Amino acid sequence: MSNRIDRCFEKLAESGRTALIPFITAGDPEPDWTVDIMHALVQSGADLIELGVPFSDPAADGPVIQKSSERAIAKGVSLGCVLDYVRLFRENDADTPLVLMGYLNPIERRGYDRFATDAAQAGVDGVLLVDCPPEEMGLLRDGFDKAGIHSICLVAPTTTEERMERIGRQAGGYLYYVSFKGITGADRLDASTLSQPLEKLRRHSGVPVAVGFGIKDAESAAAVSGSADGVIIGSALVATLAGAASAADAAERARGFLAPVRAAMDNTGP
Repeated sequence: MSNRIDRCFEKLAESGRTALIPFITAGDPEPDWTVDIMHALVQSGADLIELGVPFSDPAADGPVIQKSSERAIAKGVSLGCVLDYVRLFRENDADTPLVLMGYLNPIERRGYDRFATDAAQAGVDGVLLVDCPPEEMGLLRDGFDKAGIHSICLVAPTTTEERMERIGRQAGGYLYYVSFKGITGADRLDASTLSQPLEKLRRHSGVPVAVGFGIKDAESAAAVSGSADGVIIGSALVATLAGAASAADAAERARGFLAPVRAAMDNTGP
């Protein structure tokens, strides 16, 4: 079933552009600012948004995103709140793909089928669960498939080719390639080493490949965009938003951060 993610990447491929995919933590810095920030990101060139679902033990995330989750949880932000943000966003944006990124526990608590139905009705296009490998997606996948929601899969540099092939057969929307082994926010990205693993991934999957971890500014995003179908940027953006004084300030920070990244990616020649 085609959804917004598929249409987005098809359109970008036709124009020879790379997807810019910012990540923010829902409810941070303030719950009421989230939707304004999302719209500001789209205005500044975001093609797709990954919306982090706050979780008390985000093991794959570095301190910046961990603290953003803690702040959001302290202000009462739950999975239900995140779905409400998606609904509000959809009132003025019917086209930008939205992916929820997080951990399995909040979805288990809500119930797999209920979550799939609620997420689809809110306007979610994909879900990436950091702690749920493809082999364990069986209980969720049927509900997601029926709802037209893509299961976004993670692939790491340590992933064997055999497992790459297995993940590639199940992947929907896009593959999230972790640029190095570690946690979000670390700084060990070497864009020159990406071409070979990305080409290998493409041989095993028919979906685009987006790269995350270690991309923190316009320069690193432009370097990665030469070989990736999508560039994911999270921790640096979350850190930029953290000190905002108001919704307007947060939206302006989002625009000021992302617009130069989009410009640098678009100016990257062959």
